This record gives sequence, C-alpha cells and structure tokens, in this order.
Amino acid sequence: MSHYKIKALKIQNFRNLENSEIYFSEKINCIFGENGNGKTNLLECIYLIMNKKSFRKNTSFPQILSIDGENSEIYFSAVLKSEKYANQEDIYSGKIEQSSWTSYLNNQPHKKKLKTPSVFINPFDSFLFHTSAQFRRKLFNSFLSVYFDGYEKILHKYEHSIKMRNNLLQKKPYEFREQIQAIDVKLSEYSYFIIQKRLEFVSHLNKVYTDTFKEIFDQEHEIIIQYRSDWKNHSAMNIMESLKLNFNANDKYTTVGPHVDDFQIYFDGINAFDFCSLGQQKMSFLSLLFAYIELFRYKFDSYPIVLIDDVSGELDEVRWTRLVKYLRSRVFQVFITTANKNFKNELEKIEHVKNFLIKSGRIIAYDNNCFEANETGI
Repeated sequence: MSHYKIKALKIQNFRNLENSEIYFSEKINCIFGENGNGKTNLLECIYLIMNKKSFRKNTSFPQILSIDGENSEIYFSAVLKSEKYANQEDIYSGKIEQSSWTSYLNNQPHKKKLKTPSVFINPFDSFLFHTSAQFRRKLFNSFLSVYFDGYEKILHKYEHSIKMRNNLLQKKPYEFREQIQAIDVKLSEYSYFIIQKRLEFVSHLNKVYTDTFKEIFDQEHEIIIQYRSDWKNHSAMNIMESLKLNFNANDKYTTVGPHVDDFQIYFDGINAFDFCSLGQQKMSFLSLLFAYIELFRYKFDSYPIVLIDDVSGELDEVRWTRLVKYLRSRVFQVFITTANKNFKNELEKIEHVKNFLIKSGRIIAYDNNCFEANETGI
C-alpha cells in the first residue's frame, strides 16, 4: 500500500474553484472562509484525486465540472511525498472526463487508484451513523476494505451472490432451488470470511476506542462497538445449513447475512442512540473515526490523510478546543475547514500549520502573523 502526503496540488475546472496551484503543510492545513465559498469543494477535490470517487453521494461528472470552464475536462497534478522514503517525491497527474479517467504516476500510465488511505470526517454524519444501519455497514466496510487485504474483493463477490439469489427468489424459488443451493455454497464461504474479519476488526478497534475518546474529550467513559450478526458463532458449514433450513418459497429476499448485520456504539454499557444526548453521540462518532485512524497507524506504521469538514459548527468551544489539542499532538496530514474565527485562531497556534482563505472559489495562502494574502493562481 502506498503512503503519501500531498505536498502540492494543481487543479483546473473543478467545481467553483479557480484554477490554482497550492502548496500544503505536511501537518495541519486550515481552510477558512464563509459558507458557500468552496471550502468543502477543496476537500472533495483532494479526496477525489486520491480515491477516484467523491465522498458526496450520487455525484456525477457534470456536477464537479466548473460551469465557467471552456473545456469539458478536469485536469490535476499532485506532488506526493512518500512517508516510507523521506527523499522520494512522486508526481501524480491526469485528466477526468465524462466517461473516462486518465492518470499517470511519474509519467507512466497508472490505471488504478493510488490506495493512499484518506478519511473524510463530517460531523453531520453522526446523525446518519446513529440512525441508519445501512450507513454504519457502509462505513465499516470502507474501513475493513483498507484494513484487510482481500476484504473488498470478497465483499463484492458476496454482494453479487446475494443479488443473484434474490433474483431467483423473486421468480419461482422451487424451480430454481438447485441454483439457489449452488449459490448458497459460495455465499456461506463469503459470509464466514466477512463475519470473521468484522469480528477481528471490532476487537482491534475496541482496544483503542475508549482511550481515543478520553484523549480527545478528557472524559472518563467506556466506549465500545458491538457487532451484531445471527451467524456470529457459525462456521461456513453451519451458515450453509442455516440457509438450507430457512429456505421458504414465499421469501422474496435473503433476510439474514452480513448485508443486514449491524454495528452499534455502546456508551458506558448502553446503546448510544437510545440513551445518549446528541452531544455524546457526536463525540462518540468522532472518536470512532479517530480510533480507526490510530488503529491504522498501529497496523501500517503510517497515518491516512485526514479531511475534516467544519467540525466546529457541531461542537461547543470546550470540545473543539480539546480536538485542536489532540490534532496538535498528532503527525498525520490534516485538511480542516472552518467558518468559525475562534476555531481558526486556535488552529493557527499549532506549529507548522498552513492557512488558506477561500473566497468565491479563489484559494489564498496567508501568513499567521499578517493577513497579507499570497494568492496562488495559474
């Protein structure tokens, strides 16, 4: 797996951002500006380049293409600094079009995504996490796909098998029973693999979750994740037998398996969604994301790139002051947006912070000591 920090980025024709060449800090990058000026767009641009997809739902190419651009292509070029080799820098560049993505690594064609992990933190997602099992599964599947080799591949095979099985169930199940049973053989193997990896991941995560919560928010609480699955204690053979025994010609969907399993936060032994305040839910969600970042470091001896979108709007001053203190003690590269001047002032106290003002899509780098704008533009 590649581990990079972004040293510089050149972008053209992306959303409302003016064509810019930007130089980043290897630690904290504070992106300040009023709402609606393009702060989140810059985070999206970074995430898109590293992952070949947006963190926004159902985003199409016309939505990310600048309406003022003369060409129907988005161009990018990034200088990436290797974390493993101190003196190594790579150039990742390319062009994004309506139906294609062309990219190069050091002038050599590079079809796959970089696989440099990045974590997008949006405090508004706390509500979705606590209210949507589908959102929780999607989030944990994204973590597991990075954490375990082969997980994403097996997950895709599982999802394909479930889709085939459900299609047969919606026709005439008894006529297709042999095909369903053949699918169940593979489905049981995929299910067992996914469940075991989820259990292992949750066990690892829980070892750092409570400590991470305490370090960020300075509160003594036990925070754990529980993984709920009807097949948690089953072997692959047991899972196949369970599918066979529960076969019902009236079923139109497969109602048991990893695709309906759940993850839930327990706060001092109680379900966070049912009994915790909104503030505690937000703190437990943010701590979960940072616990994953710490867990990633333990396994890979490196941090992912961390993108944080306007967290100050969802936390009170005491809590975001603690968060700033936590960020100050870490060495991962952070891109953090805010419209809160007090929060910006706290971030600027961090050593090696780099500040950017975004105004109507224009990205301006500025010095802490004087607000003399140093405009970066092509």
